[in-house]
Amino acid sequence: MTVFQAVILGLVQGLAEFLPISSSAHLVLTPWVFGWSDPGLSFDVALHVGTLVAVLWYFRAEWVKLTQSAIAILRTRRADTEEKRRLLYLFVATIPAAVGGVLLEEYAETTFRSPALMAVTLMVMGVLLWAVDRYAARDRPLSSLTLRDAVVIGLAQVLALVPGVSRSGSTMTAGRALRLDRQSAAVFSFLMSMPVTAAAALLKVPDLLRTEGITPTLIAGVISAGVSSWLAIAVLLRYISRHSFGVFAVYRIALGALILTLLASRG
Repeated sequence: MTVFQAVILGLVQGLAEFLPISSSAHLVLTPWVFGWSDPGLSFDVALHVGTLVAVLWYFRAEWVKLTQSAIAILRTRRADTEEKRRLLYLFVATIPAAVGGVLLEEYAETTFRSPALMAVTLMVMGVLLWAVDRYAARDRPLSSLTLRDAVVIGLAQVLALVPGVSRSGSTMTAGRALRLDRQSAAVFSFLMSMPVTAAAALLKVPDLLRTEGITPTLIAGVISAGVSSWLAIAVLLRYISRHSFGVFAVYRIALGALILTLLASRG
């Protein structure tokens, strides 16, 4: 892989990670479309280090509050404030993805990386995202989140192990189905990305570093992923404050149809 290819994949990862369009599908499909060698799941996860830094920096004030809440919970063993409860909900929402990642790791690296499967999941989730966003009420702020909500959104995150579903797409869709307003659904989805991404990086990146080392290619990809992730978060939060998720649903359906067309033409 060249530095140029790594930068492109980093940009793709960063932009797609926080938009409900599936970064994993785009990372698999980009080399497939251009005829590049597939860098593999470990490189994909390494790019997530850039997105991890971006979400930590963008929501730095929120993370400071959550860290203070964690210390307070350890001292008092009580979750009696909104910040403390949100921290617990983030922990609960992370558990299903952690379990699913361990149980389905082999499938995530092989079977699930099928362009045909991605095309179908892109379109199906696009329709679901549009329908939920169109018809669900938007009468709940993030402060109204409950333990049940955290469990439901956490289970939805497991679906993102299949490229094409989209981690942000599945969690935002679940949040909207629970009547969270668009911004609240997006913010909780972004916050959820931190523990999941950190865990995946701790699991996969050491193996990549042992086999490949810290190369200019890896550094370029991580930096481009971080910069584009920060831009994606800022743009999406501003966009959905005034608009629906409809444009992302249309994009997903169009991309899925394009993939199926390419598969037919090549097969």
